[in-house]
Amino acid sequence: MSSSARTAGDLFVIAAASGTGKTSLIAALLERCPRLALSVSDTTRPARRGEIDGQHYHFVDVDAFRKGIEASRYLEHAEVFGNYYGTSRERVEALWREGRDVLLEIDVQGAAQVRQAHPDAGMVFILPPSLSTLGERLHGRGLDEPEVIRRRLDEARREIGACGDFDWLVVNDDFDRAVSELAAIVTAWPLRRARQSWRVRQLLDEDANAITIRD
Repeated sequence: MSSSARTAGDLFVIAAASGTGKTSLIAALLERCPRLALSVSDTTRPARRGEIDGQHYHFVDVDAFRKGIEASRYLEHAEVFGNYYGTSRERVEALWREGRDVLLEIDVQGAAQVRQAHPDAGMVFILPPSLSTLGERLHGRGLDEPEVIRRRLDEARREIGACGDFDWLVVNDDFDRAVSELAAIVTAWPLRRARQSWRVRQLLDEDANAITIRD
């Protein structure tokens, strides 16, 4: 059996509170790890300034999204601030067929669903240096009103409280160091025992009598 015998690539989840810098970290991570592919989520929220359909999100209407839920087309889905977000099961499986590992950029609600369906997924949570720093970042983006920022900070506290369910925690204080830590996780995760068990079976299946021993 060779490494090509694996039926699917690995699945990684990166979650973080809004404003933690997750999107920028993921973009840098994808450049360092060419085997890794981002599965772009569907959402019902309107596109923000500069967002491109199919690159940042697949923007769909509410009726289409609800039909997708009913048809079990989503690997995970969640409602956040009145909008739906979800990961297309078909897109993930298509990337696996291409021999890629798949990265999901989702929230803690979606991460919990992925964990239940794929307990072997690598779960990473990005932490801000502090909540005050997170508030400054949200304000600096200029995208939200003060009341929305306060609501996002309340949500951030709730999400950070759920980080104990994740395998890895990375603090985005120093950007380059955080990217290096993420790349190290992606590199090490396929080497875990559960993923490498086929190598053990291959070794044990070898015929000891057929091995040439030299004096």
